[in-house]
Amino acid sequence: MTSPTCLILNCTLKRSPDESSSALLGSQILTALTDHGVKGEMVRVVDHDIRFGVSTDEGDGDAWPLLRERMLAADVLVLVTPIWLGQPSSVCKMVLERLDAELSETDEDGRMRTYDKVAGIGVVGNEDGAHHVTAELCQALNDVGFTIPANGSTYWVGEAMQAVDYKDKNPTPEKTAGTTTTMARHLAHLAGLLVTSPYPSGE
Repeated sequence: MTSPTCLILNCTLKRSPDESSSALLGSQILTALTDHGVKGEMVRVVDHDIRFGVSTDEGDGDAWPLLRERMLAADVLVLVTPIWLGQPSSVCKMVLERLDAELSETDEDGRMRTYDKVAGIGVVGNEDGAHHVTAELCQALNDVGFTIPANGSTYWVGEAMQAVDYKDKNPTPEKTAGTTTTMARHLAHLAGLLVTSPYPSGE
């Protein structure tokens, strides 16, 4: 059996090569997944010309179709987002809107192409809202066919109205490191199970 693969979509508002707390958490998640035999990559969404819309291809140079193919080729998808005004970033919401198209994209057995794929969530911010953001993403990802394992999220939230970001924390806070490790272990485990025993069709 081949090793599971993953794609991490970093939904920071900052273009490369600017430092990003979301990028740091995403890289830590990727490392933790690698420790469990899951190989993959992290993509900073804002570096690509993703168009607004709810289809698989909005045309006119839309970069989502290529990114979507990379997502569909992976066994694990992880969304990492900062918190702004208690909400996931606008980039993250745009990704969710593009994923809405998966509801009507089915295989020959009538199954969404996202079935048998596992999803995880990473959240960073300097204000409350990690549980709210996680809840929004869990519901959306599950609606479009992804399976989310137990403890399928990791986050860090700093004190409100302060200047210390996750990328400024050294060493990494113990609790966040622990939840990242747990999430990676569960993502890898569940992805392996779904590779060998996919969901049945409705036929």
